[in-house]
Amino acid sequence: MKKGFSRIALQLYGPIIKLLFVGKHINKISAAGLIIALGIIYGDIGTSPLYVYDAIINSKPIDDLLIIGSLSCIIWTLTLQTTIKYVLLTLRADNRGEGGIFSLYTLVRRQKKWLVLPAMIGGAALLADGMITPPISVTSAVEGLRNIPSLASIHQNTIIYIVIGIMVILFAMQQFGSAGIGKLFGPIMFIWFAMLAVLGISQIPEYWSVFKAFNPVWAFRLLTQYPHGFWLLGAVFLCTTGAEALYSDLGHCGRKNIRVSWIFVKSCLVIHYLGQGAWLLSHHKAAVFAAKADLPKLKVLFPQAEEIIKPIYGMMPTWFVFPGIIIATAAAIIASQALISGSFTLISEAMRLNLWPKMRIKYPTEARGQLFIAAINTMLFFGCVGIVLFFRESGKMEAAYGLAITLCMLATTILFANFMITRRSKPFFIYLFLSVYLAIEIGFLIANLDKFPHGGYVTLIVGGTLFIIMYVWYRARKIKNRYVEFVKLEDYISNLEELSNDSTVPKYATHLVYLSSANNSKEIEHKIIYSILRGKPKRADIYWFVHVDTIDEPYTCEYVVDHIIPNDIIRVEFRLGFRVAPKINLMFKKVVEDLVANREVNVTSRYESQQRNNVVGDFQFVVMEKFLSQDNELPFFERVIMQLHFTLKELSLSEEKGFGLEQNNVVVEKFPLIVAPFSKLKLSRIYTDEEDF
Repeated sequence: MKKGFSRIALQLYGPIIKLLFVGKHINKISAAGLIIALGIIYGDIGTSPLYVYDAIINSKPIDDLLIIGSLSCIIWTLTLQTTIKYVLLTLRADNRGEGGIFSLYTLVRRQKKWLVLPAMIGGAALLADGMITPPISVTSAVEGLRNIPSLASIHQNTIIYIVIGIMVILFAMQQFGSAGIGKLFGPIMFIWFAMLAVLGISQIPEYWSVFKAFNPVWAFRLLTQYPHGFWLLGAVFLCTTGAEALYSDLGHCGRKNIRVSWIFVKSCLVIHYLGQGAWLLSHHKAAVFAAKADLPKLKVLFPQAEEIIKPIYGMMPTWFVFPGIIIATAAAIIASQALISGSFTLISEAMRLNLWPKMRIKYPTEARGQLFIAAINTMLFFGCVGIVLFFRESGKMEAAYGLAITLCMLATTILFANFMITRRSKPFFIYLFLSVYLAIEIGFLIANLDKFPHGGYVTLIVGGTLFIIMYVWYRARKIKNRYVEFVKLEDYISNLEELSNDSTVPKYATHLVYLSSANNSKEIEHKIIYSILRGKPKRADIYWFVHVDTIDEPYTCEYVVDHIIPNDIIRVEFRLGFRVAPKINLMFKKVVEDLVANREVNVTSRYESQQRNNVVGDFQFVVMEKFLSQDNELPFFERVIMQLHFTLKELSLSEEKGFGLEQNNVVVEKFPLIVAPFSKLKLSRIYTDEEDF
């Protein structure tokens, strides 16, 4: 038996071990990196043993085909989906060491414009997943209190109060960051995985036949021979829901540390699942488990029906149940923390890629990647509490869980196939990857659709709403860009110089700074020229045009200066990675300091009294903010898009705050956006009798 197990383990992990030490990686393996990976990466997938088998066995007679077949499905899902697709393949698609659905999108977005759709679907699904993972993980852990004899009759309302209390503390702590307590995550998760392995090892000798699950024939038999066996894939899928989060956290730990730590994590998970199967078959064969509310009804069909017991707690010795619940709850909180932090990062990336309305971002600590978005934190909190109150039991949450994240995995498959094209992989391997994983994930999607009437609609509604927000924001920008008018800056240089030297015009500011969206350094928006020269002209000593270019590399922070007319007209272009916050006020000050130090510009006030005392001139920022004009003749769909866009804009952060500009030196100029002016206006003149005469 030991030789057989070693041979099977070598077949499963051999390809990983070979691949770990081939090619260039972003960092080196270290003990600290491995511990950090355990704490950050595997919270979601690591807590799956709390609820996977509950979802599989609910209201079904326990027999060899159900347990060993589902075990086989779990083992091969973790192998094909998590190990091969994500750990071996997708982790190769790192964007300067960063991963995630939007990082992958930035690597391939120049391939085809429509790839933004799977990126938005994947991002929305991942956010929806972040809203249901904390409730199901924490509720599953706390429900273990029923396995303590003195608390066996604890009311479900009490469990709900405990879960909501944990949620309140968890979300309230987000504003302070997790840099301090985060150091404990790795050791706690190591204890959790070690506990899973020990529990599994303690039960496997009770039913050695569970090792037959390594034979994929048992998975095939379950899906084809067990009554409605195919639909069990919806429950099996829960064992790999954290795979997408694994890829998203690539930048925190590095590829090598994730791959090496995954060997340990997968070993513990597989051993534990084998132990759960052995415990069920050795102690509860022919039993039927059901929730307490469903038990009377089920006993009519199955007299041997029992109230559902979570296998993970049933495996524990009586004296260890309470410590086990504490460890499980801590692991569930860590899993929730990882999903919440990941949601903040995801939204910040979406904002920088113009796929989400601007929101205020705070940085609680100096740690790289540590950020806090109050609006998203509030949204997630009410979403999580709502899910707890709506479903009440973890068993019912399982019915809703997994449907949204399947869409995210499908989106990643499409984007990664295009990544393979950019790396000039052989067409055979691209089509092989697509055919295998589209087949697997479409199968999971179809099986998960069975959950739709049982609560899956909740996550689809949440994910669909988030997708609509992204699509509206993206589509509205495309509509606006069709009608933005750019002019050649050189045609207006002489006008700007004349205005700057015209002492008859009151000076508006010493330094006048405009934010420009023109990618071409030789162009400028017509609206900016109109703002300066038309109506009441804005005279200044130096005109600055600032452009922010979001590039595909995550943490790039560079700038380029173009002296169009020295000491008169200057263009500054910031090149910021999609994970860099655009703190334009601070960045612009740094640029000016560098230019002054290099004697490239004189920022001293031109007023005689201040010039004698070397007083620095004032800087005035002008932000052009659009509003939708009523004088538009748009098609119905585009009109709806634009109305929704400006509604979202009212609720989101203003332009000046979004760019990190101080309010005391910022002027906001509103101008009408006319994307489709009325072409035919029926208006006729009526003459009075006096006019006729």
